[in-house]
Amino acid sequence: MQKQHTRRINLALQGGGTHGAFTWGVLDRLLEEERIEIEGISAASAGAMNATNLASGFEMGGAPGARAALDRFWHRMAEMGWYNPIRRSWVEKLRGTWNLDHHPLALSMEQVSVLLSPYQTNPFNLSQLRMLLDETIDLAPLRAGSAIKLFVAATNIHTGQPRIFRRHDLTIEALLASSCVPQMFQSVVIDGEAYWDGGYLGNPPLWPLTLECASPDIMIVQISPMRRDGVPKTAAEITGRLNEIVFNGSLMTQLGAISTVRQIIFEPDAKGRQIDRLKKKNLFLHRIEAEEAMRTLGAVSQLNTDLEFLLYLKELGRKAMDRWLRQHFDDLSRCSTFDIDALLQSAGSPSPLLAWAEE
Repeated sequence: MQKQHTRRINLALQGGGTHGAFTWGVLDRLLEEERIEIEGISAASAGAMNATNLASGFEMGGAPGARAALDRFWHRMAEMGWYNPIRRSWVEKLRGTWNLDHHPLALSMEQVSVLLSPYQTNPFNLSQLRMLLDETIDLAPLRAGSAIKLFVAATNIHTGQPRIFRRHDLTIEALLASSCVPQMFQSVVIDGEAYWDGGYLGNPPLWPLTLECASPDIMIVQISPMRRDGVPKTAAEITGRLNEIVFNGSLMTQLGAISTVRQIIFEPDAKGRQIDRLKKKNLFLHRIEAEEAMRTLGAVSQLNTDLEFLLYLKELGRKAMDRWLRQHFDDLSRCSTFDIDALLQSAGSPSPLLAWAEE
């Protein structure tokens, strides 16, 4: 039974490599909040890792179990990446930056990725991520349980369409598919179909939460900056910004669709009527982000597994979530806490009303 004054929400978690440690912090603080229950989580890539660890840990130990599972995952990632050479040098430390876009090894890796595919550089398809997931996630209680609905996105290479994996069909392969960046990993084959990163078509996917969950509140945890000043000039800057645009594109498209449908539903048409047949439930959107801080990080830092970096991002996420709770907890189930149309306009993509709405 739902506790008195408890609010139920849904979470939509973006991917973004080790920048997902920001989401770790957001979830860690959220799980401390006894007044909030999580109904469903939709996610892609690193967001899917966070979502699955949270849901699995929750099945076995409630909120404390979920927090412990997330801690175990990220600390184990840092341990396994102990010899990862992509980390801050004394130069970056003196500058006080986590941006590694000019790291020599990262630059050489970028050149190699242009010439050689993962099928050539890793012909045996060895995966440290698979080892990490095998060690840290127990999917059996997750598939058998029902506490939190789970929606993990992957991109079908053959059809160019998204696939959503739910609790009952979630596997390690599905998680690997959701995080399969094609320049780094061989495609993941599931039931004869090949998949790449889910972030290409849903980063994160919002539609499962609107169609399969009862709670009207969707909290988007955003990692990738929507906006950057200046024009990228170096190869690393161009690649990094292109990836941000691509991985944010699906989210912007979904927000645009939601904005348009809202106008159709709630604004009177030319004859003063409303389209009540579409009005099934209210939908309140909330966004947790740290745009200013995330803009200082380049794309290469998404490969940084240094525990110091992960803990920095975790604390950034905790502070962002704590700030939102203090300012907006009472707005849950009452109103959205960020302006979709303003966000779309700032990105240069206003949401037009569909022509048929005026017929």
